[in-house]
Amino acid sequence: MKNKKIFYFIFTLLFTILLFYCLSPCVYGADPKLVKTITKAFEKIKEWVLKISTPAAAVAVATGIFMKKFSFGDEERIRIGKKLVRNSLFSYAFILAIDLILAAIESLIS
Repeated sequence: MKNKKIFYFIFTLLFTILLFYCLSPCVYGADPKLVKTITKAFEKIKEWVLKISTPAAAVAVATGIFMKKFSFGDEERIRIGKKLVRNSLFSYAFILAIDLILAAIESLIS
């Protein structure tokens, strides 16, 4: 008898919490102004990073290629040039992959 009361109490409590959790987005109907402002700010930052990453990657790759070309046989400069080209391409690919993942998550949420 006592176990049934505890079970019903826990079940009712969990059901109430679940009900409020599911209905709370419907009750308010909109995001608060601060949330909208922060969301817009993050979107602008994301756009800015994507706009600046392409020229930055191009400059880094060009610098690495010129370091290799004008090393005049210096092994250290050749190695640094190769490393610069490889790392800049990986970084640019990482930024594009993050943008793709964020777009996929955004399409799933909305």
